[in-house]
Amino acid sequence: MKKTFQRKVIVFHRPHINMTSRFSGALQITNLDDFITPSQECIKPIEIQKSKSKTGAKIKIEEDGTPFALNEAGQSEKLQKVEITLADCLACSGCITSAESVLVTQQSQEELMRVFKEKVSRRHQSKDDARSTFIVVSLSVQAVLSIAKHYSLNPEQALNKLAGYFYQLGADIVLDMTVADDFALLESAKEFIERYKAAKEGAKNQLPMLSSSCPGWVCYAEKTHGNFILPYISVTKSPQQIMGSLVKYHLAETMDLLPEQVYHVTVMPCYDKKLEASREDFYNYERKFRDVDCVITPIEIEQMLSEYNVSINEIREREAEKLFESQMEYFKTNLLGHSGSGSGGYAEFILHYAAKHLFDETDITVEFKNLRNPDFQEAVFQKDGCTLLTFAIANGFRNIQNLVQKLKRGKCSYDYVEVMACPCGCLNGGAQIRPSSNIQPRELALQLESIYRELPRSNPEQNTVVQNLYRDWLGGECTDKALSYFHTQYHEIKKSDTALAIKW
Repeated sequence: MKKTFQRKVIVFHRPHINMTSRFSGALQITNLDDFITPSQECIKPIEIQKSKSKTGAKIKIEEDGTPFALNEAGQSEKLQKVEITLADCLACSGCITSAESVLVTQQSQEELMRVFKEKVSRRHQSKDDARSTFIVVSLSVQAVLSIAKHYSLNPEQALNKLAGYFYQLGADIVLDMTVADDFALLESAKEFIERYKAAKEGAKNQLPMLSSSCPGWVCYAEKTHGNFILPYISVTKSPQQIMGSLVKYHLAETMDLLPEQVYHVTVMPCYDKKLEASREDFYNYERKFRDVDCVITPIEIEQMLSEYNVSINEIREREAEKLFESQMEYFKTNLLGHSGSGSGGYAEFILHYAAKHLFDETDITVEFKNLRNPDFQEAVFQKDGCTLLTFAIANGFRNIQNLVQKLKRGKCSYDYVEVMACPCGCLNGGAQIRPSSNIQPRELALQLESIYRELPRSNPEQNTVVQNLYRDWLGGECTDKALSYFHTQYHEIKKSDTALAIKW
């Protein structure tokens, strides 16, 4: 039977309230409109079976709005409403983040609570829990600090309260993400070394290397500048997706589980991470599972606590665990940060790594200085009066635009740029809990950055957990297995010139 494709048009009206999107600014520019307003329509191709009837089917709308299809015999069939997922939005060149206003089936707190309730229900029904989903929750440091600040907790208390809350809901393991953060830094640094050497040998489009851990920036690059900008973007996965590989492949194997039996939740500081988790690149089509099944944010955790009348002060603290070596062993750690920016310290770590591995300089002091605004910083590494490396940090859409224009004019002198879509970086992610009325968002972000800088710092090169995983699990640092788990690719998404996209 032949299959045909029919375009169904669904118009969604935004509520008449003053609600600001919590997706990053890079996803809210004019030609990537964040909202589906009454003047816009969202189109999704729907695969349908071709009808044998020559006259087609009639559609009847009941008083309650339910649509039914009537065939020639007078029989009726209820039509299902079209669901738009984040994956659909990623594949569309129009309104990326309109998924905030429509039904998102896999990236909601309602779906998360359904999974937890199903887990608890099965525990009560039978002592045999073999069929039950194994739930893993991974906590990012930026999201933990948002919870800590909002509820007047110290970082360690916030980490343990969150762990206790998720264990209370039914989680099997709650993990700290330091190992994934360290892998992301090391893989990015090694990639930079390779690009730098290739550029010196004459290879094109190697430098500047642009960071790839911010999905808002990556989506903007794919949809707006495409193949011009993509060769410059690092192919190293973000910490969230590296954590997805660690959980679904290493943890599952160690626990004698199939990856599809593991339900992986990450707690992240921005809604853009939901888009990232929904990318087809992070979906295993053969086994039918995602590396990250659900992304929850501090704002949503606040809503969950409020909706279910849970006081955070009454939650019993539990320790978050960390993957250790190739066996399932855990050790107690404090919440850890990294030197440099509150977004993970990419620019600072890679600069020191490059100075060591390219120029044999192990003890350098480099300061990132503000240029035109605090969200654009620059650092220069010099030796014997000669500039060897120039690094930058560009936060916020205005600075991203300036960076792209410099690249297009051939006037970008940087070797590496840490790019984040949100002003002030990840600590000011759109899904961090908003400040009270008497505090500005930037002021809150600076307070969180101050707390972040006081955290104990992880050194990726000295992290024995990481080195053991490289050796025992991956079989080395540059193996195909390591590349497949820690690297990805990006794709140009061309704009669709449809009548609905035209601004009349």
